[in-house]
Parts: sequence; structure tokens; C-alpha cells
Amino acid sequence: MLINNSRLINCPILSLHVGGPIGRVVEPIVDPDSLKIIACRIDGPLVGKETGDILPMTSIREFSQLGMIIDSTDEFVEADEIVRVKEVLDLNFDLVGLKVETQKKHKLGKVTGYTIEPESWHVQQLIVQRPTLKSFFDPELIISRQQIIEIDDYRVIVKDQTNSVKSEVQTEFVPSFINPFREAELVSETQADETSAEPGRD
Repeated sequence: MLINNSRLINCPILSLHVGGPIGRVVEPIVDPDSLKIIACRIDGPLVGKETGDILPMTSIREFSQLGMIIDSTDEFVEADEIVRVKEVLDLNFDLVGLKVETQKKHKLGKVTGYTIEPESWHVQQLIVQRPTLKSFFDPELIISRQQIIEIDDYRVIVKDQTNSVKSEVQTEFVPSFINPFREAELVSETQADETSAEPGRD
């Protein structure tokens, strides 16, 4: 299932060790060569010089509507500790805002967002806002990663036959392990239902 990149911004980071939130995502770090999110820049009360402010995507145990679940703050690192993360940060690469053109230099618009497959963290689709004159008839294009030929600092080049399709962003996930945060949530809901069902209560 796919999620929109906006779902990651301010996404809570939950620790199994602490038993609650320990930070939030500031921005995803996308590798332009693989079109894959390799890490996230993070912030929060337990994020600092001693822990680092980068969370590698390989450290995430589960990603769901509750947030990103990791073991502990030991998963946080400095950017210099992972060579590829440092290289991408030095490039100052941002997928959002890039111009989109076809092989024949036909301008399609600008990237305003993208969808991700959360199991692999690969970017699957680009959401492209059309130029003003064309936006009345076709305000948005969804371009699959298979249509992308090249990406540089300023633009994304795609195949000439690029069709607009409807975006279907889904946010339901199947956990890969037992989620203790979800269990606590279910217990609270059950207790509330039992209390309201007691005799003499309206």
C-alpha cells in the first residue's frame, strides 16, 4: 500500500524501550539515485548531540497510523556515521519542487509530492502540478517510477507518453510484529465499552 510523503512530516517516533513517543520526523531524506527514502531527519526532547538527529529507515520496526516504532534512542545517529546519508545531505537534494519534463523537452509541471511504499521505502509515484494554462483541464499528473528516466538537481525527465491518473493513497498497514502501543489502545477502548454497559449507567 502507498502513502503520501506528507504523512511522514511530523510523524511520531515511538520507542519500545520508553513505551511512548521520543521524537518526530522533520523531513525524509531521499536518495536521488535509487529514489528511496534512506533516513529521516528528526527532532524531539530526546534528540540531541548525544543521540544524533538522523533515523535510518532500517531501524524502523513498524510503521503504522500510530507512527514509526523503533527500539530506543540508540537507533539515532549522526549524519556522518552513514556515508550515503551524508552524501545525499551534502547534495542538498529535494524531490519536491523539481521541474518535470519529457525526453522531448515538453514541460509537464513541478513535483509537489510523492507516494511511498512503506515496506521498501521506495518512491513509487510523483505528484506533479500542471502549469497554470494546462491546470484547468488536467490539474495534476501522477507519474510512476517506471516512467522516470533521469533525475538531476533541477528536473525529472520522464518518458514522452505520460498519462495522468487518479492518485490512490492508502494508509492502512499490516503490522510485522505485535504492536504494544496498539494493544494499549484496544484495552482502553474495551474498558470504556464495559463501563458504559454496566447496569444503571446511561
